[in-house]
Amino acid sequence: MPEALTAAANLQSRDDYIASLVAWAQENLGHFSSMGEIAARERELNRYPHLDSLQEPRQVLVLDDEVPGRARAALAKGEVLFEHAAAGEGTRLTLGPKYFLDLSQFTVEHAAHLISQETGEVVRPKEVAGRLLCPPQELLPLALGTRHMLQLAFDLEGLARELGEPPREVLSRQHLLVIIAEEMLAHIEKEFYHWHFFGFAPGNVFFMVQEGFHGLNLKGGRFFYDEGSPRRLHNHGQMVMQQTMDRQLFTLTGGAHPWDQAYFPQAAVGDWLQGFADKISYNIEDLDYLTSSLDLPGLDLALELGEQGYHMVMEVMANNPSKPQKGGMLAWDPACKRDVMVESFQLGDLENTAIKYLNRNVNHYPRPWVSWRTVGEAGLPMPIAVKDNLLYFKPVQGDINFLVDTAFFRRRALRPIRNLKSPAGLPLAINCMAAQDRQAGFRNFVARLQEGGL
Repeated sequence: MPEALTAAANLQSRDDYIASLVAWAQENLGHFSSMGEIAARERELNRYPHLDSLQEPRQVLVLDDEVPGRARAALAKGEVLFEHAAAGEGTRLTLGPKYFLDLSQFTVEHAAHLISQETGEVVRPKEVAGRLLCPPQELLPLALGTRHMLQLAFDLEGLARELGEPPREVLSRQHLLVIIAEEMLAHIEKEFYHWHFFGFAPGNVFFMVQEGFHGLNLKGGRFFYDEGSPRRLHNHGQMVMQQTMDRQLFTLTGGAHPWDQAYFPQAAVGDWLQGFADKISYNIEDLDYLTSSLDLPGLDLALELGEQGYHMVMEVMANNPSKPQKGGMLAWDPACKRDVMVESFQLGDLENTAIKYLNRNVNHYPRPWVSWRTVGEAGLPMPIAVKDNLLYFKPVQGDINFLVDTAFFRRRALRPIRNLKSPAGLPLAINCMAAQDRQAGFRNFVARLQEGGL
């Protein structure tokens, strides 16, 4: 790991984590006289240390979309752990947690208003309506997170039928890890019981409440943890670090009441992870997932690379040279003597045209126990963010690529990134939901699952 990216967080406990960040801030930022000065230097402070020497990537694998057998077998046996990152606050979307976003309750007028606010230009409802496959009100009344879980169960049922296996048995072998925010917990508990755990075995559905943290304040030259400040999530990097801490993962099978929680010690989580050939980490905002949650070619490649000793596999896509976008950049780092993934906010003033390959934000972790153990031992870098005159941190899940052997691949056929990050993505999200509803058998599947039968 490059020296400037050395981790600062102590992962022994929540209190140790907070104390280590305060100590790091005092040591590394204590020479600043105000939070405004830190904010003015934020881009420079987060800058990747080898940025000026980065070159075009050299080790990108090319994936052909063949029909693999190994991936199907691993899925049928329950050897793949599905991680769902659903704790996001949806700050750019301004509509609350994305998991609960039900676009069937939207109107075209509301969508046009939000897009107009974002772009600063008047977008008329007629323009939005012309881009939609159907009015939002014709969608099934399902929230984005509900759709996310339903699609995985729907695709696994289809896979089971292809393999001639009982769908109920195949679903019962699967394991899920659902990451949520604290304010979501009660709603998620009701959601999973309402949907009969989407056909999965309740004891195999693990949850983790990703913690939010108050900001660090600066007064009289001293940093302190300001418990009167707003709490914010410390990005997906904190999510993976928290998973390595004791008694963070739980199931809803813990006691006399259906929603009682059974927490698992660190050692038990490690033993659990050793039973998987791969972990796939999904983001709730991925819209392609809504019609194809099982990427068999990608999984097959990850399983093969795992046998070769890789413990992280990241998909990248070619940037559009005519309209390049910002994002995590894949590049060759001569100092590291390999390709590395660098987060967008570490790229300083680098022009988008210099980014040849972008991160697609769907990561595989072959033999996930290895990356889990390594993150627990080494931690992750802790980039900073100044918000409302307070200091927060935003560690990146992708920085695991500096800790374990990591492979990068792209598809032979170009696939653009399609996700829901801001109001501009609402028409696409509505269309992807409409396409999901129109899948053969999907509506019937939803009705059967809601009634408790598969």
